[in-house]
Amino acid sequence: MSPSSHPASRDLVGYALGLAGVVIFGATLPMTRIAVVTFSPWFITFGRAAVAGVLAALLLAVIRRPLPDRRLWPALVLGAICTTIGFPGFSSLAMQTVPASHGGVVLGVLPLATAVAASFINGERPSPVFWFWSLAGAAIVVAFTLRAGDASFGHGDLYLLLSCVAAATGYACFAKVTRSVGGWETISFALVLMLPVSIAASSFLWRDSYAAAPPEAIAAFAYVSLFSMFIGFFFWNAGLALGGVARVGQVQLLQSFVTLAISSLMLGETIGLETILFALAVVVIVMMGRRAAVARRPAPIAS
Repeated sequence: MSPSSHPASRDLVGYALGLAGVVIFGATLPMTRIAVVTFSPWFITFGRAAVAGVLAALLLAVIRRPLPDRRLWPALVLGAICTTIGFPGFSSLAMQTVPASHGGVVLGVLPLATAVAASFINGERPSPVFWFWSLAGAAIVVAFTLRAGDASFGHGDLYLLLSCVAAATGYACFAKVTRSVGGWETISFALVLMLPVSIAASSFLWRDSYAAAPPEAIAAFAYVSLFSMFIGFFFWNAGLALGGVARVGQVQLLQSFVTLAISSLMLGETIGLETILFALAVVVIVMMGRRAAVARRPAPIAS
């Protein structure tokens, strides 16, 4: 029996793969904030999907993988729309008005949204204790966004929350597909599926000034195209499928730390004690939630 066939070992591998994906995704908001200075939010959205889609098409052509079962296509299509258009689009719009470090903490609500999506789409049944800790973490995130005392969300916060909804739905859909065909294949087929749209839209949104983009903007765009849109999902999809969407999804709260650190190093954003304390509180909450039970339907894991 291989280690990954034992439930405890499989969950551990799922957490490890999920954490690798989180580290890669943690740089997405800072890189997007750099790119959005030069490129429009929607060009970044469709352009990165187009670049990743071409790479995915080449990979699938070389390896010659068969198409997923047609019963999985509804989940694959919905996941593709949410992850290639929904999350990148809303997060790019948000980065026009809010710091990447702020966005990193607000996205702490994503694990709760992912757990909800897992319940509806994947049939997972988190325990009441799990929901308690998930709601507590979301409440802390909301308190962070309202800490200035204006009792309202700004446009940037609204875009971030919409990006959470899109990402959570996409993650749950991809996990459903990944349990049958594998993590890298799932994101590859999704990107190829959206390739006609992403190429057409990015071509329409192209501006001549982009040809003279500064090196830092090109590097940031390359990162969100290659890593955020493609390679990161190799690890993340596999982790969700192995360890369960709701449970492994909670690992994404650690992404706040990655985003905060990168924002400080690359963008010179000031990370105050208040922001650090909020991020720590969120991580403590998710560690407590890890101990709560989550029932999920067994499914074969792709070899």
